Amino acid sequence: MSKRVTIEREEPLSQGFVKLTRYTIGYQRRDGSVDRLVREVHDHGHGASVLPYDARRGTVLLVRQFRLPAYLTDGGNGFIIEACAGLLDGDDPAVCASREAEEELGIRVSNLRHMMTIYGSPGCVTEHIALFLADYDHDSRLSDGGGHAHEGEDIEVLEIPFAEMRQMVKDGLIVDAKTVLLSLFLERELGLPPP
Repeated sequence: MSKRVTIEREEPLSQGFVKLTRYTIGYQRRDGSVDRLVREVHDHGHGASVLPYDARRGTVLLVRQFRLPAYLTDGGNGFIIEACAGLLDGDDPAVCASREAEEELGIRVSNLRHMMTIYGSPGCVTEHIALFLADYDHDSRLSDGGGHAHEGEDIEVLEIPFAEMRQMVKDGLIVDAKTVLLSLFLERELGLPPP
């Protein structure tokens, strides 16, 4: 496949929080003809996400936070319910998932289990996200969580029954792709039928 793609030009458009680059490529189609394509690619690094589950109480920990793209797209208030997540910042994905659970949720997770690594939007974003399930209980609490204000985080921690989360996914109240996938992985791990 790599022989079918030739990068002809890279034009940096932004070097802020994200790198945005316009690429001009030569793409050889299956029939041998070559198209010149222009694509803009967003790069801000790779991430990890974790959904902690308390088996004794049947609860999960989620976060609710403001997401500007959701606000601009949906015309709503921009607050999304999702599994906690963060950028790797040079760390191993498992280390990142554990760190984010402590920072955002205020808990120490145990029995961290890697489910898979996904591309959330491979048509224009380079980021891939490692997805984890983990365990927690009442004794896992370290702080109130909420993230770091100096990073612009204002995160509300939600502890809800997993049955309620499943229903929220079904009803379209949880629309974040990584969170929907983690819900399905936990459902499968617990041997539950679809809601």
